Amino acid sequence: MRRLKKHLPTIIFTLILILGIGFLCYPTFSDWWNSLHQTRAIMSYVEEVNRIGEEEYARILESARTYNSRISSRGIHWKLSEEEKAEYLSQLDFASNGNMGYITIEKINIMLPIYHGTSEGVLQTSIGHIEGSSLPVGIKEWTIHDGLVDPNEGSHCVLSGHRGLPSAKLFSDLDKLAEGDTFTISVLNETLTYQVDQIRVVDPIDLSNLTIERGMDYCTLVTCTPYGINTHRLLVRGHRVANASGDAKVTADAIKIDTVYVVPFVGVPMLTLLLIIMLIRTRISIKRRKRQKSGEKDSYNNSSPIKPDSWRYLQGKLPEENMPETTDPTETGNNKNPPQAQRKPKAEKPADDPQKNPPERSDQNSPQNDAENN
Repeated sequence: MRRLKKHLPTIIFTLILILGIGFLCYPTFSDWWNSLHQTRAIMSYVEEVNRIGEEEYARILESARTYNSRISSRGIHWKLSEEEKAEYLSQLDFASNGNMGYITIEKINIMLPIYHGTSEGVLQTSIGHIEGSSLPVGIKEWTIHDGLVDPNEGSHCVLSGHRGLPSAKLFSDLDKLAEGDTFTISVLNETLTYQVDQIRVVDPIDLSNLTIERGMDYCTLVTCTPYGINTHRLLVRGHRVANASGDAKVTADAIKIDTVYVVPFVGVPMLTLLLIIMLIRTRISIKRRKRQKSGEKDSYNNSSPIKPDSWRYLQGKLPEENMPETTDPTETGNNKNPPQAQRKPKAEKPADDPQKNPPERSDQNSPQNDAENN
């Protein structure tokens, strides 16, 4: 208990230091963790797409584009009925997990999965497709001609993402986009490219910039603004343009994972191993110092000029003739002048020699006494 009290300040300081480092590292670690899961979700989506047969693939895509045609003819309904919502959730959900594709914005270095709806569970880690808007597959017939599509139809997909979350990056850098920048949306093996043509800051209830225009294929990215205050909405709209590859169908058979997602798998185990080694070495060093201090203390006690028997003598537990000699620990074999304070041994009494010192006769046994007695 006494030892614990002695080290208690060190323990408290170490805990405070660990907590402080944890708070500082939480945003970075949490963002890395969510990015890892986002990458896994995209890779899983690509694997599911590659398992789909050609007939199933064509059926899913045709169903989604037919859904967009109906929205184009009736207009966007922001509040869906139960039947409409069930139909919406069934579109592009071939993997039965709500993942309908992913968005890539190279300028701000993000690749994020897109899920049905804008529930908080979705928006905490991914991008949500606002229900009621067009699905991210465009319209049935799309041909590039001065930015126009079939004049009888239109499409407007709206995607929403959080900004400023400490746990994930998401659309935090969306304000860095400018007119002329591009982003892509990948659904199944289809890739749709959009070029930014309009950036607006509006009130949360202003939906006038999200309507469908005949003959146009739009996609608008929505997030909160100003950063950390979130009183308004930032709308970054893009119109569809030809893909850089010239083909809308790209087989996504592989996804390059950023180095930042790979390094922790190697770095974390190495750092953990180094920390364990440092702790072991520190513990060994502490034990070694304790042994050295203990040895020095024993050496000091053994070199004391007063021996244990001397202490017993001083306490009156030994007779004076048994008092051991005391020596000075500083005395060496070459010391010709020993300290004056050195105790000299007591002179011993000469042993009795019957020839030199005959025993005295008792008066009672002497001849003189015998004569007198007679």
